Amino acid sequence: MRYVFNTSSQGETEQVGSCFSGVLVPGDVVAMYGELGAGKTAFVRGVICGLGLDVPVSSPTFSIVNEYHCPLGRVAHFDMYRISSEEELYGTGFYDYLDGKNILLMEWSENIPFAVDEDAIRVTITKGEGDDRRIEVESPRELKF
Repeated sequence: MRYVFNTSSQGETEQVGSCFSGVLVPGDVVAMYGELGAGKTAFVRGVICGLGLDVPVSSPTFSIVNEYHCPLGRVAHFDMYRISSEEELYGTGFYDYLDGKNILLMEWSENIPFAVDEDAIRVTITKGEGDDRRIEVESPRELKF
């Protein structure tokens, strides 16, 4: 299934992320794609807010993973920008989160194609002019936004 959203501000991108949070369940892996500044972190910020948390959300570029605890359970927000091998990915503890109890949100998934399962939900954010963004969500299951 494929869904497309167009936004014209960071706030609208966050709003789409918030709506998207309503379709997530423990065990979901969300592989995010997009160039630097595309809005991946804004989208995640919306997801976290939509899951009921009012906390600061930033990209975990140096820590690799930030954890959030919400009513649905633990959410792991990964930034794979600096990851280039399966050995490096293993060292982050990534595979420990794939126990079906967590929701994973992974920025820069293009850097770890070997770890993105066919069951993953893929979110691609493309920059347009100014603050315009195109958000494409591809899912192996039907999502009800």
